Amino acid sequence: MINSYLGLGTNVGDRKDNLRQAISLIKDFPQTKVLLLSKIYETEPWGYTEQDNFLNMCLKLETALSPYQLLAECQAVEKELKRKRKVRWGPRTIDVDILLYDNVNLSEEDLTIPHPRIAERNFVLIPLRDLDKKLTISNKKIDELINNNVNAGVKLYRESIFEDFTNM
Repeated sequence: MINSYLGLGTNVGDRKDNLRQAISLIKDFPQTKVLLLSKIYETEPWGYTEQDNFLNMCLKLETALSPYQLLAECQAVEKELKRKRKVRWGPRTIDVDILLYDNVNLSEEDLTIPHPRIAERNFVLIPLRDLDKKLTISNKKIDELINNNVNAGVKLYRESIFEDFTNM
């Protein structure tokens, strides 16, 4: 079993329910256990800015799935929640990204780990820090990466989406 981190983002429909449904589906991944959930942050759009604000959060998993098996499971969640890919960085019901997978560095056509541009995106780094304050990405401490970015547009939305995650 290895540790992996996923990022979730949504800005279409009932955003809280989209996160709840995605986490429920992720909990059912084979050979995988959800260990921790970050706080939820409301964030301004990044890249394509003519859209509604996002809710973003991260999850820490323990999994025996390979990176490609995990990717297939994440894409199945997006399909189940009817994600449409019309505009790059555009509106979506859910985005489920593999951010980190143990200490693996992978650069393939359909999968890059750590996630590309992770170091530039405080809407990913801040919830990741909720899960592990000592995390390093590309040999840099997470606080250093956060401090190197503009923090505008990332604000705490909710401490938790669930009162008791274990009863979800």
